[in-house]
Amino acid sequence: MGGTIYGIYEAPTRSFPIFFITYARQIHSLVHYLRMQSLRILCAGAGHMGRSHALAYHQMDGFSLCGIVTRTEASRAALMEEIGNSCSGFNDFYSALKETKPDAVSISTYPDTHAPYAIAALEAGCHVFIEKPLAETVEEAQQIVQKARETGKKLVIGYILRHHPSWVKFIEIAQSLGKPLVMRMNLNQQSFGANWNTHKALMSSISPIVDCGVHYVDVMCQMTRSKPVCVSGIGARLTEEIPDGKINYGQLQVTFEDGSVGWYEAGWGPMMSEVAFFVKDVVGPKGCASIVADKAGAEGASADVNAHTQTQAIRVHHSNLDAKGNFAKADDVIRLDDEPNHDELCFREQAFFLKSIRENIDLSDHMEDAIQSMRIVAAADESFRTGRTIAL
Repeated sequence: MGGTIYGIYEAPTRSFPIFFITYARQIHSLVHYLRMQSLRILCAGAGHMGRSHALAYHQMDGFSLCGIVTRTEASRAALMEEIGNSCSGFNDFYSALKETKPDAVSISTYPDTHAPYAIAALEAGCHVFIEKPLAETVEEAQQIVQKARETGKKLVIGYILRHHPSWVKFIEIAQSLGKPLVMRMNLNQQSFGANWNTHKALMSSISPIVDCGVHYVDVMCQMTRSKPVCVSGIGARLTEEIPDGKINYGQLQVTFEDGSVGWYEAGWGPMMSEVAFFVKDVVGPKGCASIVADKAGAEGASADVNAHTQTQAIRVHHSNLDAKGNFAKADDVIRLDDEPNHDELCFREQAFFLKSIRENIDLSDHMEDAIQSMRIVAAADESFRTGRTIAL
């Protein structure tokens, strides 16, 4: 059994035990070598998220961009120029998938394409990174996850806050405040111009409470690590620029098995209040923690995608009182030096995607958490439309 393996490693021709051990080592080295090769990745979508992810792939040693897919020539041309026209451009996802034969696919398109694109990519033997929400419906989300399990390929969902050091710390502090928790979060965006056009396009298939809500109910689920039991929701159509039956404002309330409760609201459009843009805090028996983001509260910040993840500081308040009934301890203000911007966070997401592939990380909990957050926001949408609280 002499010769070489892929022209790299020589197979020895000695006695069997020595041969077996040496050959096994060489196979292990070969597997490691192949794992360390750049993965050819096809990117679908070139909006805010698609652009940031493509830039991350372009900058990382572990990925090699093989194609960009967009519906419009202008957005594709702009992104391809930004990355030096180093890959091919396509306007049809399925043609691109067939022609480029990628190792992995990144999906940052509108939610109505998530399920068909992801399932096609997984069936083609690709690992998949997909932006939130995982799909338009819970059923589609479950189909994607089931296909990932069947094919044995990695599926990473774009929960960007899971990669932000301050948000990780925020969740850690929340878990120290006792139970039950009261969680208050929102992300209202005073959008106009190109951002408003993007939001109107998104609302043709999904509401703000579903699109953005999955981030923050995922945070709530991490804070409580308890089962959500019921959800209610309200909504309003504040403009005639969106189709009948669609809403551009929504709020959900979720109750957990451990007694914790949380609310989240989201609104899009030129009529939304900048003052009501940023609330991120959690209250428990032992005190409360709040993200204090001065920059995020500045005029015009709600339209800036970088402001959506900014923290600057976390203020921690302690509820314990002294013998005189005064607070026994002053508030703590925690400032973390590591404050990545939006593009840097996307880079960290893709580093995790690469790590999950190379190290064969078990993503079962990651995928189940994505389905759980989808269940909650879908229930909120159903609650608004039916006028009743939805049991989960």
